[in-house]
Amino acid sequence: MVQLFRLFLLKELHGWTHETALFTYLTHHVELCEQLGLETVPDQSTLWRTWHERFSTKLRETIQAAARMILIKAQDAGVAVPREPERQPPFHDDEQEESNPDNQAILDEAASITDHIGHVVFPAFSLNRGDSCEIHENAYWDLQTYLGLRERLAANEGARSFVYESTRDRTPLGHAHRGQIRNLSIEQIREMYRQAVNRLLGEVAETEAFFRAGIVAIDITEADTFTRDRTGHEDEIIGTKEKTDEYAYQWATVQLVGNAVPIVLDARPVRKGETRVEIVEDLLNSAEDLVHVDNVLMDREFDSQHVLEMISQRGLSYVVPKRMQTSEKAQAKRLLRRDQNRYETDRKLHLGKNEWHETTLIYRRKEDSEHDDHRQYSVFMSNRGSGFLTEYGYRWEIESGYKSIKRFMAATTSKDFGLRFFYFAFACLLYSIWRAVDLLVQVELTGEYEHSPIVTADNTLTLLKKETGIG
Repeated sequence: MVQLFRLFLLKELHGWTHETALFTYLTHHVELCEQLGLETVPDQSTLWRTWHERFSTKLRETIQAAARMILIKAQDAGVAVPREPERQPPFHDDEQEESNPDNQAILDEAASITDHIGHVVFPAFSLNRGDSCEIHENAYWDLQTYLGLRERLAANEGARSFVYESTRDRTPLGHAHRGQIRNLSIEQIREMYRQAVNRLLGEVAETEAFFRAGIVAIDITEADTFTRDRTGHEDEIIGTKEKTDEYAYQWATVQLVGNAVPIVLDARPVRKGETRVEIVEDLLNSAEDLVHVDNVLMDREFDSQHVLEMISQRGLSYVVPKRMQTSEKAQAKRLLRRDQNRYETDRKLHLGKNEWHETTLIYRRKEDSEHDDHRQYSVFMSNRGSGFLTEYGYRWEIESGYKSIKRFMAATTSKDFGLRFFYFAFACLLYSIWRAVDLLVQVELTGEYEHSPIVTADNTLTLLKKETGIG
């Protein structure tokens, strides 16, 4: 709580109206979070819930008053301040407060929009069953959504509970549910997912707040460490990204970031032997089929020159941090001796034979680094120069999204690769629906869109199950 208090004190000191500005600032100053005792940058939904739901009115007013007093005292002492403080305490504008949507208005609007979205999106999914089946196909999507509402809930236990919460006459048992999902191939799941996302994009694209052109982030996430026997599944349960002796399932996604609503455009499994070029190219093919892409953001595990060349050949820009090798470490040491905070240099990366990829290396010194050597510097690569470097902070949005996505996943001990991937892909869809519903609710109630959600994920999933009967 103390760390969050300090974060919002920082927000008030700068005079930022919304949590979006605070989140963006933190992603560009990760070292500040470490100094505040935070292990990671809090996602925007966490910041929004903390300020609007966890903090009382009195606590919020205390933070605002403290920030105002700090600004006044600092300015009086001749210290530079980020904004001009109000010398008189602000008064409460009842009319302005009444214009802000209350919780009931948000829920009412969310119910209507979720009902519509559910009927548009979920028909893209099909189990390819006959017409004579006693249990309606939509009951399976109902159950899968229900599993997403309860953290770490497996199909067997969830199916037993769902019998009492569902309004349907018949619902699937856990083993039947898993059996139907296992019949779907990886490609079938991916194709259904892309169709569902395309329908979802069609709904949000009708608003002026949706930016169909923009920035995407690509990343790989891991399931929990797999500790059991993986015999016969070595190509699917692969090593972790940290190159330890542990094993895990891995999934790759491409997601809209930046000013756009953070929808996961596509998801795919990662198998042993697949190159990063294959993975990135596959995901970009899907992304560019759905939206116009300008810039690609990735983590340093994608710093291969062949990945960068492929992106450039598509006419796209990229920003990727580079793993520091001997030459980069030597350059960073020279910059440290010169006390230079930033440096750019062109570099040709060897592709093979007489082919080269041209990029720009950008050295940036971290503020308040805990190190006193070359590790004070980070090295980024970009094919558009340093102008795009500020956008790299948006990449944190895909990692933030993974936290919610994993929260929506049903639990399982099965080694079935298709079942595992479906659970992940469906969780990505639930996350995307939540963020799309939130955008539509914000636009309907306020006429604007801020990244900080006003509709909670639990509200959206509950409404999907309750209102649509589709899940």
